Amino acid sequence: MSEDPPKIIFPCAYPIKVLGRAGSTFQPAVMTVFNQHAAGFSERDVLVKDSRNGTFQSITITIEAQSEEQLRLIHQDLMDTGLVSMVL
Repeated sequence: MSEDPPKIIFPCAYPIKVLGRAGSTFQPAVMTVFNQHAAGFSERDVLVKDSRNGTFQSITITIEAQSEEQLRLIHQDLMDTGLVSMVL
């Protein structure tokens, strides 16, 4: 007997972590996608961390998620940049 995963009740605060190689184009590309799909988040909702050796970077942005479709589009557009390794 399997249980369905709990449903997200929208709208809600939803943190999204994006991982990729550090570089001059990574952060601007990520921010462009979030500005397209979740405009209105503030700088205090963005946390950037470099890996120990500075090779990789993670960007965590907490948005006010409106729907599963919005989250799916954000994930797809982030991956389509070619700069993102993983979205959590």
